[in-house]
Amino acid sequence: MIEILISLLILLIGLLGLAGLQALAQRSEMESYQRVQAIVLLQDMADRIKANRQASYCYGFTASSAQDTQFLGSSTASVTPDPTSLTCGTGSATYEATALSDLADWHQALLGASEKKGTTKLGAMIDARGCVVFTPDTTTTDNSDGTYTITVTWQGINPTFAPASGTDCAKNTYGAENLRRAVSMVVMVPNLN
Repeated sequence: MIEILISLLILLIGLLGLAGLQALAQRSEMESYQRVQAIVLLQDMADRIKANRQASYCYGFTASSAQDTQFLGSSTASVTPDPTSLTCGTGSATYEATALSDLADWHQALLGASEKKGTTKLGAMIDARGCVVFTPDTTTTDNSDGTYTITVTWQGINPTFAPASGTDCAKNTYGAENLRRAVSMVVMVPNLN
């Protein structure tokens, strides 16, 4: 009789361990899914900038010193620039309109507008934010040459490490910095004129 109770206790401990392992696997899968979504959004903006190189300067809406407040993907008006009201003054009116439309589309994608359930947007990461910082090339006289650092951030599920120094997009917006996840890409757009 005692052997049966001991066997049941060992089985119970094993099943509890298996349940904990399953929960950890689901959290890890969600983190991985969010990272893939961020990379897709990152590549989307890079492709938009490259496709509209005549007005590429319009895409650099984030000042490098204000990445904690100038980002797309938030519905809070105090921190998000309205992508339709940005001005840049480069390229033709058509190219500039395309750039502003691209920024508005990217903003909606960061909010998760690609998938909805009722009126709730579900198609993006948790609290996704996006920054595009333009760094001019100081070796040329043309202000449109330079690099664009595109960053997508989101809130992770489990605390890990804070993003690397210099990755300041949406900094201090997720509570603890070890919950902020970030992926970045540098895009060079040469002036072909």
